[in-house]
Amino acid sequence: MLSYTQELNNDFINLNPEEVLYHFIEKYKNKIAFSTSLGIEDQVVTHIIAGINKDTRLITLDTGRLFQETYDLIEKTNARYKIGIEVFYPNTADVENMVREKGINLFYQSIENRKLCCHIRKIKPLTRALQNMEVWITGLRSEQSVTRKNNRMVEWDPSFKIIKLNPLINWSEKKVWDFINLHKIPYNTLHDKGFSSIGCLPCTRAVAPGEDIRAGRWWWENPEMKECGLHNNKK
Repeated sequence: MLSYTQELNNDFINLNPEEVLYHFIEKYKNKIAFSTSLGIEDQVVTHIIAGINKDTRLITLDTGRLFQETYDLIEKTNARYKIGIEVFYPNTADVENMVREKGINLFYQSIENRKLCCHIRKIKPLTRALQNMEVWITGLRSEQSVTRKNNRMVEWDPSFKIIKLNPLINWSEKKVWDFINLHKIPYNTLHDKGFSSIGCLPCTRAVAPGEDIRAGRWWWENPEMKECGLHNNKK
């Protein structure tokens, strides 16, 4: 599978995201899914997918700790593109047991606790969402963080055992915003308040001008630890 994804990277190196997404959506049809967290990159990918095939499967994870602005954006996006983003939730018993044992804000206490919370609220629901899928589309960009600088456009994800497609991997943040402004794509209003990367409310803060784009996520941790576990798992 690694050699296959390498071949695909070589084939698509000179193609734009629209061309790459069209190829995969046409080839994999009902075996391909896009997971969106409603970030600016994900909104760009949603816009492109909706222009190719509105029946393409779009999924998002409601961790139970999201900002209201994120929920508002789900509705705006569905209405704008006449689509239905599937919402997946964590298992109730898992969350209740975790909170009972570790506390409601366990993620501030240790990296292990934070990763446990991400596992229950994100990884397990995404595992369900990606069942029977062969390709997983993401909005990853290599310039987002030190943990993503080596990602490629087409990869094999060993944790979810699926082909992972990152069509915007080589885009700059400026290019993303230019695309959003050009096409008047709806985006999370928290971006206008200094939030650059938006996840769960207790784990996300606004960043100061000049700060790293991911500085507002899990700000109490070192940069090389700032992944929830959905991406860049090594097995």
